[in-house]
Amino acid sequence: MQFVDTSLLRIAYQEWNPGGERAVILLHGWPDSPRCWAGVAPRLASAGYRVFAPALRGFSPTTFLSAETPRTGQLSSLGRDLFEFVGALGLHKPALVGHDWGARAVAIAGGLHPELASHLVMMSVGYGTNTPDQVISLEQAHRYWYHWLMATPRGETIVRSDRRAFARKMWDLWAPAGWYEPQEFEATAEAFENHDWPAIVLHSYRHRWGHAEGDPTYAADELRLSPPPIISIPTLVLHGELDSVNGVQGSAGKEHFFSARYRRVVLPGVGHFPQREAPEAVAQALLAFFAEDRTLPSS
Repeated sequence: MQFVDTSLLRIAYQEWNPGGERAVILLHGWPDSPRCWAGVAPRLASAGYRVFAPALRGFSPTTFLSAETPRTGQLSSLGRDLFEFVGALGLHKPALVGHDWGARAVAIAGGLHPELASHLVMMSVGYGTNTPDQVISLEQAHRYWYHWLMATPRGETIVRSDRRAFARKMWDLWAPAGWYEPQEFEATAEAFENHDWPAIVLHSYRHRWGHAEGDPTYAADELRLSPPPIISIPTLVLHGELDSVNGVQGSAGKEHFFSARYRRVVLPGVGHFPQREAPEAVAQALLAFFAEDRTLPSS
């Protein structure tokens, strides 16, 4: 792992092909870690890209620089972290690829800073699904059982006392049975042992539904995100057909949010973790989407 400092964080990241002329940032989701890109990043690097996979706030080995910084997990903070990560590394218009929490961060950063990236890729998340007043079906409310649990004292106790078992339940439920090896989950779960992980996770889901106050640091960003801004960066959405937490219909019909080239691809037989379940298909989709623009800015 390498490290770079932003205004609040010491962000840990993996890098492939440092000499690549065009940069791609791969941002993991919850509950996961940069390990999720092990099947995708080398394929992008082999195609000539300089590839970065940072660990989000609250996930080891990323740490806060100060004990005084509020441990907020609100989605706008993730977008700001990504924006500052790009700046700290001096990257020029990288392609931003995110899964789950990472997809929300990518969309927020791109929506607030249209000049930031050459391309956006959102995986397993529909755009415009961050606000507390959004309308969701009863089926989707059932899928979000863990959101509601974390809004309660009992849920907080579980997250703080048995984080690995709680996270593993998501892996068991969100994709077809047998999709992962137990040892891979255990290796990934090392990232959850970060001291700040429970606070970040609890605040993220509570704030998302209006059950926790936001950090004033991000108040201006929050105002600009409601309603969701139109995305003016070429965007690809990848969604697993069998995603059993964010139903595939949740990313459909979003074209009106995008003023640049937009494409949505449903991956057959894939659940919530496309980059893990079908890394070759994901890498091919990314490379094909990037190639449609004849040039990508260099890093």
